[in-house]
Amino acid sequence: MTTPSTLRAAAVQMVSSADQAENLQHAESLLKEAQAAGAELVLLPENFSFMGLQDTDKLALMEELGRGPVQDWLAAQAARLGIWLLGGSIPLRAIDGRCHASLLVYDDTGKLRARYDKMHLFDVQLAEGESYRESGSIAPGDTPCQVESPWGGVGLSICYDLRFPELYRQYAGASLLVVPSAFTVPTGRAHWEILLRARAIENQAFVLAADQGGNHANGRSTWGHSVIIDPWGQILAQLEAGEGIAIATLDLAQLVQTRERLPALQHRRL
Repeated sequence: MTTPSTLRAAAVQMVSSADQAENLQHAESLLKEAQAAGAELVLLPENFSFMGLQDTDKLALMEELGRGPVQDWLAAQAARLGIWLLGGSIPLRAIDGRCHASLLVYDDTGKLRARYDKMHLFDVQLAEGESYRESGSIAPGDTPCQVESPWGGVGLSICYDLRFPELYRQYAGASLLVVPSAFTVPTGRAHWEILLRARAIENQAFVLAADQGGNHANGRSTWGHSVIIDPWGQILAQLEAGEGIAIATLDLAQLVQTRERLPALQHRRL
């Protein structure tokens, strides 16, 4: 099969709540908007289907891999719209009673192609007084995951993973790195764009990052600024706040040109 020369990709930005049905309705509208704009691959943000009032609320909505209302919805949307759909993160049951934060990839027929479980958990105390302990309800994954697509390899990650460049080195050679997120405002303001551009530059890959972007019913505020970045670190599209999409056409020939002109991936010593 010949690799297409371009990819029309979109990052969906949401302000998810504790109402799963409402979140899926909003997501469906945004997916239709992206597909109408020509998107062939669409990324939803972390926690797109549910952001509870308490961290443990999501445990009541855990699904088993391969069955459940959100997985059924993702598969149906991918097939109906004829797009590759990356479901930011949903809670899948872990063996210890917690859940995994899982990124699921569906192709344009609605077939599940890959699952990635968030490896790095956000257990932090921020200077601004915010504190988070994801490990209280989420079990970490332990395996990187790159899925093959018509446009080349796609390296999977979720939110806090962005701070760990060794994960992305596992995806060296991938065409696209995806980062569904729910970044806080303090960390987003300081680090979001810098880290995303760094991951694009050092791996000479396109980066597609879909973030939550607003004030949530649980009192949390998320940064937004969903973005698409090229292998040279330039921003192709960005949405600052609120619900919507960032969409751009990725010229896959740029991957080859960048890697040939500055062959940093070939110069690695470690």
